[in-house]
This record gives sequence, C-alpha cells and structure tokens, in this order.
Amino acid sequence: MSTDDSRSGILAGGNWLLDFVKIIDIWPAQDQLATILRQTVANGGGPYNVLKDLRKLGAPFPLSGIGLLGDDANGHTIRADCEKHGIDTAQLHTSPTSYTSYTDVMSAQDTGRRTFFHHRGTNALLGTEHFDFSSTKARIFYLGYLLLLDRMDIININGETGATTVLRAARKAGLRTFVDVVSVAHPKASAIIEAALGEVDILCLNEFEAGLATGLELGQDKEIDTATIRNAARVLLDCGVNEAVVIHFSRGVHVVTKDGRAFHQAALKLPKEKITGATGAGDALAAGLLYALHEGWSWPRALELAVCVAASSLFDPSASDGILPLAQCLQLKDIYA
Repeated sequence: MSTDDSRSGILAGGNWLLDFVKIIDIWPAQDQLATILRQTVANGGGPYNVLKDLRKLGAPFPLSGIGLLGDDANGHTIRADCEKHGIDTAQLHTSPTSYTSYTDVMSAQDTGRRTFFHHRGTNALLGTEHFDFSSTKARIFYLGYLLLLDRMDIININGETGATTVLRAARKAGLRTFVDVVSVAHPKASAIIEAALGEVDILCLNEFEAGLATGLELGQDKEIDTATIRNAARVLLDCGVNEAVVIHFSRGVHVVTKDGRAFHQAALKLPKEKITGATGAGDALAAGLLYALHEGWSWPRALELAVCVAASSLFDPSASDGILPLAQCLQLKDIYA
C-alpha cells in the first residue's frame, strides 16, 4: 500500500463518549440479579478508542479528533485525557444544550461477552458543520460509527447522508477515508451504509454489520466460512467502496480489495484466563489497520498487526488499557498464534 508523503497523521471523527465498564458475575435473566464485581471509567466510541489505541501503540504521527461533547464533567474528562495522550482537540466542539454521550458496558466475567446500554447525548447532534478539512495535513480520515450518529445518518432526497457529505469533503481535501460501523439493528441500516460507500476507501465491519449492510446471512462464529465472507465483501465493493472491505469476526479477519486480491489472518488464540473483556476489540483491530495503512504496510502485515492489537485489548476490560506498544503487540503472535 502506498502512502502520500506530503501528509501525515490520523484524523478521527464521529462518536465520542465515556464507557462505564462493569464486570458482572453472570448475565442475569430478566427480573433477576447479577453482582457487579468491579467497575472502571474509560474511553469509548470509535474515534476516541482508535486514537488512544494508536497513541498506546506508539504511533509516530499526529493524532487529532472531531466530535461534539457536552460542557459537563464527562466532556471535561475526555478533553483532559486527550491532552494527556497528545491528541489534538481543536475540533472537539462543545454543545450547550446536551450532555456528553456515555455507555454502560456490562461485561460478564464467565463468558467475556459484553452488552451495551448507550445514551446518545451530544453524538446525536453531530452534523456536517462540525467537520473542517481545510487545514488538516492528516493522511487518513476515520469516521465511526455509521448507524449511531443520528443527524449524520439521515438520508436526504438525493439518497445521501451527512456521512456521505463529510466523507466526500475529506477525500476532496486529499485524505484517504476509513469507515467503521456499529452493531445495531437499525431499520434503515443497508440504505444508510450504502449511501456512503462511494466515498469510502476502506470499509471495516464485523460479520453482523456486514449482514446488515448486504442483507446476506453470514452466520455466526463457527458457522462463518471464507466464501460467504468474501462474497459479502465483493457485494460492498460493487456498491462503491473504492479500495478494500475488511470483515472481522471472533476467529479472524478477511480483506478483499477492489482489484480482486483477498487475504485472511486468523485471530490469536488467547487462553481463557487472559481474557478479561472484549470491549473495544473491534476498534483495536481498526487501530492496527490504521497504523499499518498510514505506514504503507502490505495487507498481510496489516492484518497481522490488527489481530495482535485486538488480542492485546482483551487483556483489560476497558477499550484501550490493555493495548501494548507496537513491538510487544507483534510479539503476541509468537506466543498465541
């Protein structure tokens, strides 16, 4: 993959929030009780997660964010954390009318599976007017998540969305676009995703999201086969994605490129006792890809880094605290391949 040497850095926009991560003993049946064993407050939302992951990897290039926060304690916490990690907040805007978004993440200790209770807050108010690409020198623009940005997901009379407009502006300004999706059964999911695809260079999504986008039944976990995954990726490429579609699931990750190449990387095999939670694992995988894309790595190397970063995120129940520096992340493949 080639790089534009006149540009440097990742600019990430979309959902910014705090995750209130609660480790529970079991997932209870309705009307029953579970015990909260421990809890933490951590970064959440695609842009915040990938930028913090990149900083923890030791990214040697500039990191900056675009989003909308409230003038409240959660918003102030996010700004302070970004400043601590060297993330430029010049385009983190403040809304005087709403609260900063947050998510209660319930992570079951016995399975490692997590369930999200989300307050949309200021993310629901984020619009095209909050994005400015006129002065950025970033190489890649990341947008996440489609299906969870109310105003940006509205389909207009031309069949486009706010995300379409923003991504077009980013590409016109010289940035490569990387888009992520959220796992929510939105009634207009396919139309919202398809509306943006012509302005997407790299689309990254999991098997559930790929099913929403294409209307195909991909199955779950052990049911998923290579042919089905690659067929879904080709459908999305035919719908407009410009460079590549990345589809990840628990057992690995596939990429299919516009020119017909296809690559697969198996997930690392962490022992159960090493896994404390899967919150942010998909964003960690995206961060690994973004690092590799920025540095011009080949797709096989990029996928290898992606699964290593995703695996390291499982070491901690929060989205980013388990992420290791680049060299240590890559060493995980020698231990857990």
